[in-house]
Amino acid sequence: MSDAALSGSGGVSSAALPSNPWLIALVVSLASFMEVLDTTIANVALRYISGGLAVSSDEASWVVTTYLVANAIVLVASSFVAKRFGRKRFYLVCLATFTVSSVLCGLAWNLQSLLLFRIIQGFAGGGMVPISQSILADSFPPEKRGQGFALFALAVVVAPVVGPTLGGYLSDNFSWHWCFLINGPVGLFALVLVYLLIKEPDKVRLEREEMQRKGIRFDLVGFLLLATFLGALELVLDRGETLDWFGSNFIIWSSVVCGLALVAAIPWLLTRQNPVIDIRLLGSRQFSCCFLVMMATGAILISTTQFIPQVLQEDFGYTATWAGLALSPGGVAAMVMSFAAGRLTSFVQPKYLIATGAAIVALAMWNTTQLYGGLNFAYFVWIRVFIGAGIPLIFIAITSASYYGLRPDQTDQASAIINAARNIGGSMGVSLASNVLIDREQWHQSRLVESIIPSTPAYHETMQTLMRYFQSDATVADAQAQAFAWIGQQVQIQASFLAYIDVFFVLALVSASAIPLALLLRNVDLKGGKKPGGAH
Repeated sequence: MSDAALSGSGGVSSAALPSNPWLIALVVSLASFMEVLDTTIANVALRYISGGLAVSSDEASWVVTTYLVANAIVLVASSFVAKRFGRKRFYLVCLATFTVSSVLCGLAWNLQSLLLFRIIQGFAGGGMVPISQSILADSFPPEKRGQGFALFALAVVVAPVVGPTLGGYLSDNFSWHWCFLINGPVGLFALVLVYLLIKEPDKVRLEREEMQRKGIRFDLVGFLLLATFLGALELVLDRGETLDWFGSNFIIWSSVVCGLALVAAIPWLLTRQNPVIDIRLLGSRQFSCCFLVMMATGAILISTTQFIPQVLQEDFGYTATWAGLALSPGGVAAMVMSFAAGRLTSFVQPKYLIATGAAIVALAMWNTTQLYGGLNFAYFVWIRVFIGAGIPLIFIAITSASYYGLRPDQTDQASAIINAARNIGGSMGVSLASNVLIDREQWHQSRLVESIIPSTPAYHETMQTLMRYFQSDATVADAQAQAFAWIGQQVQIQASFLAYIDVFFVLALVSASAIPLALLLRNVDLKGGKKPGGAH
């Protein structure tokens, strides 16, 4: 398919005023930044939310889960709704609803009200990101599209990094409420700019009128099946570790529902004339590889954003603010690399950019397996800098490559599927890392305890040294108890370090798995010439 077909009959089918594509990129990226920020900003505030609303930490964790579930569900409906009722109108409704629900989250008076507002916020936010990508795809000519996506990638890559830092600072110094209230003025500003600057391409308007004339209906059955599948999957992934996985009837039934919904959804979607989402796209080698790479990218991005601050707080004694600050330079690196990657997409094949970015991230994660108690703040800063430098190479290139060979009417659906891959990959990555951490910590602790033999001279000498140290201000019995406690504490600390090493090793393998997938991608026409005629 030619670029003219992608751009409309008269060149670029701009979603913006013809002279302002970069301004449009800035506006939609700002809105996307705000939405993606809320996937991580609440993580470091959970203990404050728990205390402020007088609920357990387990109950407070639903603040994150409900948002992810609602966000994933609405992604599958965003394409049809945007086409049927207008892309700009749908985007404005999502942005306005997200802004209002964010303020309501900050004003929530109990856990139930907070969860309700988070669900609404997740529904609204889930429609913003894929439509932002579609607007960008139509705002730039194909040869400049990669540069336009650089700003969008900046939002999606940097926001999860800024989230823990900003959330930790606001919670430590003000209140957890401000983690949500801060979206109010930003959302209002973005809403005004979107209303004033964005207009729909004639092609999109004609497509909407054609759908209305033909009376094409929303695929409610397909939506409910996919929503059930994604919702149950999110519940299993996010709550499985807390509820002891298949030792819980809730997880068992959620898994059964998830599997049945998927089995029923596949034939339904394949046989509908207008399915809620075109899963045939996944039959293309190009798009399916992009889908899998995006899942791996989401897993690395969200997992490292959670587990690097976590190890800093648990094993290095950092505050939430300082643990978040360790990620901030990585955001700067991502910002610089996003613009560089946008330029590189004009003359370097996406598959090579993806492979290079995945290799950089894999090496950074491999280096993190050298974890020990003597590491300083700068070590973790540099780890995150390298991750921040590698992720944009993957993200921008995969975003551009995923559109290659698609018909114009498939753009919105491709955006929804790719963003769903990021969400699902992030949940799977966190779930995998959490399970590795718990299982391996128990395993390492058992192995370390086995090596502590009271009859050995080394153990006896260590105990005597510790008792002499503690006996300076305690009785012999107290000194012996303190010595035992100190040894036990050291075993736990070492087991924790070894478990985190295993986590980062697994994440290195996940990142490395994207390299062969990237090399399976087809070469694209970097000059905007002829493209393959379809995605199937």
